[in-house]
Amino acid sequence: MKKNTFKLKYLVREITKEAIIMKLVPLGDRVVLKQLVAEETTKSGIVLPGQNKEKPQQAEVIAVGPGGVIDGKEVKMEVKVGDNVIYSKYAGTDVKLDDEEYIVVKQADILAIIE
Repeated sequence: MKKNTFKLKYLVREITKEAIIMKLVPLGDRVVLKQLVAEETTKSGIVLPGQNKEKPQQAEVIAVGPGGVIDGKEVKMEVKVGDNVIYSKYAGTDVKLDDEEYIVVKQADILAIIE
């Protein structure tokens, strides 16, 4: 019986994650990112107050648009859900949905995939 309970908990968690993703579906070459948590201390051990923290440029890919023809050029989506990426500092549009904050960016604003 415990084995089934574990499977049910896992399934509910996956369904909940899918439900959140399905509420925000990017179009074209857009990608939905969730920013990774910024570090509160520097490498030298200095604690940064909230106002002086720089916005991190690393994020996790939450949803990916279909790609297609954008401005007459074929756009192939090179990122996938779950990838950790680095994106341009001032890129994208901030979106708040169900008390969660996301950033919607064009794929061209993603600089690298972190492996």
